[in-house]
Amino acid sequence: MKRIFALLVVLGAIGSLVFAAGSGQQSGGGASASSGSLLIGIAMPETHVLRWQKDGASLKSFAEAKGYRAEVAFGDADQNQQNRQLQGFLTQGAKLLVVGNINDGVNSAIADAARDSVAVIAYDRLIMGSADYDYYITFNNFKVGQFQGQGIEQGLDLKSATADAPKYITLFAGSPTDNNSKFFFDGAMSVLNPYIDSGVLKVVGPYPKTSADNANFQRIATENWQAPIAKTRMENLLSNDARDVVLDAVLAPNDTLARAIIEACLADAKYAGGKLPVVTGQDAEFDSALSIKNGQQYMTVFKDTTKLAEAAILLADQILKGQAINIPGAELASGDLVSIGDTGRKVVKAYLLEPVIITKSNISVPVDAKFYTDAEAAQLR
Repeated sequence: MKRIFALLVVLGAIGSLVFAAGSGQQSGGGASASSGSLLIGIAMPETHVLRWQKDGASLKSFAEAKGYRAEVAFGDADQNQQNRQLQGFLTQGAKLLVVGNINDGVNSAIADAARDSVAVIAYDRLIMGSADYDYYITFNNFKVGQFQGQGIEQGLDLKSATADAPKYITLFAGSPTDNNSKFFFDGAMSVLNPYIDSGVLKVVGPYPKTSADNANFQRIATENWQAPIAKTRMENLLSNDARDVVLDAVLAPNDTLARAIIEACLADAKYAGGKLPVVTGQDAEFDSALSIKNGQQYMTVFKDTTKLAEAAILLADQILKGQAINIPGAELASGDLVSIGDTGRKVVKAYLLEPVIITKSNISVPVDAKFYTDAEAAQLR
């Protein structure tokens, strides 16, 4: 597998990867791709979360290594823009699309792909409300949430806590337009709800027991995974609902939001001395890995997105060649996990990779997986 730091060379020129106004598409192909090779169009949702930049570069690199032409477009969290990008791929004759969508407004573009007999792989985000595609590749996102819940359970030693001296927690969720947000949240609450029910853990602020409580879930959701939204909400919580208590934990759904929440806490006198709540995360971003090493963020979940990108391109290659699907390291969802692929219109084939819980004690795992640049890895050793 290629080292992720090599892919960052591509990211260094990110301005050249995206057209200025209009489609926002990356210029396609590369020296390793033959001029007559098939085109794979890669649509990523945004660039403000670093992992999507890395994923776009990884997908392009792996596709070209297999002899395909590949173009990457970043949607800037604007579904209309991403739809224009997808239409551009179809106009250029793309034979397969890898789509990390923004919201279900993408469905019209997916329907157009189906009309043109172009295969679509939903990449790490299920495309809801569509029956026009067949494949989804992601991590076991319910388990990601379980790991976040277990991080709080471990960090607060909830197994030894009592209702006489309860711990206080507040809850955040990801974007309401990202179906993964519900799996993350429900996985976490499957661990935390028993402690809440027993009185050991008390929720400050809105408390949806599961994502099925849509009204309260919307109150804790973070539109488009935007860090400023999470920071503002945390500041408001600290000034209002959490004004008279010291929070022991914050369920944060990813690293970008975790750091924003920690920043808000550090500006509050109750936490400025360094006694921060146990804050969860996801994606093993370098800044959060460093925060974990330095004792601020408590944990993250490592989803080796380089492996995800490699697996997605292997899936694409097998689809285009009409081969039986066999992806080492990924399992076809079965049993209770089949629902991970339920779009509401059909159940697509969902291929799941395994995540890894990361705390200060095993921060070496993503380092050893070459997930960071050499310079970054040196700071984490």
